Amino acid sequence: MSLTPREASERAAELCRMAPVIPVLVVEDAASAADLARALISGGLPVLEVTLRTPAALDAIRAMAEVEGGVVGAGTLITPRDVEAAVEAGARFGVSPGATEQICEACERAGLPLLPGAATATEAMRLLERGYDVQKFFPAEAIGGAPALKSLAGPLPQISFCPTGGVALRNAADYLGLPNTLCVGGSWVAPADKVRAGDWDGIAALAEEAARLPR
Repeated sequence: MSLTPREASERAAELCRMAPVIPVLVVEDAASAADLARALISGGLPVLEVTLRTPAALDAIRAMAEVEGGVVGAGTLITPRDVEAAVEAGARFGVSPGATEQICEACERAGLPLLPGAATATEAMRLLERGYDVQKFFPAEAIGGAPALKSLAGPLPQISFCPTGGVALRNAADYLGLPNTLCVGGSWVAPADKVRAGDWDGIAALAEEAARLPR
């Protein structure tokens, strides 16, 4: 069933409100995906973004989609084919680093809620014209960080964001304290060394810490 941009943004807002942090995951080995998902979900972070940056990504989405209590999505959507593959794998939402007509149309046709990326006021306004009032602010730190995002709240108060890119525990609260931030996206809750070591208790502890961030 297809979605309008407004419907997609409403669903994206619901997901963003489920926890202060959406883990941004680069999964190298799909065999560990279910355990990783369980650790993050048990720590209080149920919404998981698996980036399509590795050969294992789609299989990881398939595995995570079977884990109870979680909502897994696909990040780094670049082409309509990415959207098709993500939906086939079980993704329940999509995230793109930017936004093109093709990506938006593909997600709308597929009924996949999209968190489209914007880096400037012009990009944010174009997405708003289409009907997307919930967007990804990316790459957040590289384009001015929390002060840059705060500056958009005045002229564009109707847009809410999930800032991603350089967001970590040390600066997450700076973003979460802004009126136009729903949640943040970050990879710090699933560091590669802990994933390789199978340190699921350690990852769950990082998730618990992130889940307690005020907003």
